[in-house]
Amino acid sequence: MQAWFCETLDGPDALNWKEAPTPEPGKGEVRVAIKAASLNFPDLLIVQGKYQMKPPLPFVPGAEFAGVVEAVGEGVKHLAVGTAVAGFAGTGGFGTHTIAPAAVLMPLPPAFSFEDGAAFLCTYGTTYHGLIDRAQLKAGETVLVLGAAGGVGTAAIQIAKAAGAKVIAAASTDEKCALCKTLGADDTINYSTQNLRDELKTLTGGKGPDVVYDPVGGDFTEAAFRSIAWRGRYLVVGFANGQIPSLPLNLTLLKGASVMGVFWGEFAKREPQNNAASLMQLAAWYMEGKIKPLIEHKLPMSQIKEAFTLMGSRQVRGKLVLTNQG
Repeated sequence: MQAWFCETLDGPDALNWKEAPTPEPGKGEVRVAIKAASLNFPDLLIVQGKYQMKPPLPFVPGAEFAGVVEAVGEGVKHLAVGTAVAGFAGTGGFGTHTIAPAAVLMPLPPAFSFEDGAAFLCTYGTTYHGLIDRAQLKAGETVLVLGAAGGVGTAAIQIAKAAGAKVIAAASTDEKCALCKTLGADDTINYSTQNLRDELKTLTGGKGPDVVYDPVGGDFTEAAFRSIAWRGRYLVVGFANGQIPSLPLNLTLLKGASVMGVFWGEFAKREPQNNAASLMQLAAWYMEGKIKPLIEHKLPMSQIKEAFTLMGSRQVRGKLVLTNQG
């Protein structure tokens, strides 16, 4: 096998493409021949040593991938050699092969492409867990999506619409706002040129959004929370802005509102049956055409450093997928 190895925490430029022995799966594991892998913001953090999960060096980054089962370890019953799968294993995706626990792999229906499979689990799993499981989103409620043109943001627009909600998509440019409209957003806010609180007041008739989906953090967090509806739910998904914000806790009292953490990876480990049910619903929505990953960039695996540059400069709308040729 070959893979991009992270041997120091000096960022993407320090990654090295190397040959390594093709590993054999252990108990409960499978070996996957990787066809495609997607780049997520945590992949950038993990090679800089800034993510909450810190695997021992050296390791192969790449949390999310899709491919074909090539070998099966002892005790694996639901997967067989030749099965197409999508996986979210935390690491291992940026190579030709990886070993993954069978429990983190989802069999792909025949109509599910490897590129879509590689771009599916993290963003849609995270978003379903946040909106449906944590926030208990109901049809007719209003969702504000911050960073709406990004990977989880585009997934949030689609899932909220599939659940029957109204979606207000907030993004940093008119072009990104227009993209969100094509994905189903009812209204958009360009928070670079418009006042977020004023626009939310107008668009919701003064009520505010019932749910705020925030993968960005930074300067807009407090403004969005101050605009939230009574009994609103604020979903803390991530900090793509780089700044972890602080909130005056009196706002939760005044709004009767909840602040909810969304950590899908840990949810999947702790509640595998609930996660499996969520993924079944997501797969059904995909087959019905209600959700589909927005993939703006497809690059060969050899161009991983260019991919990281795009991710780090906030130039990725939706998802970026790396493919192995052949």
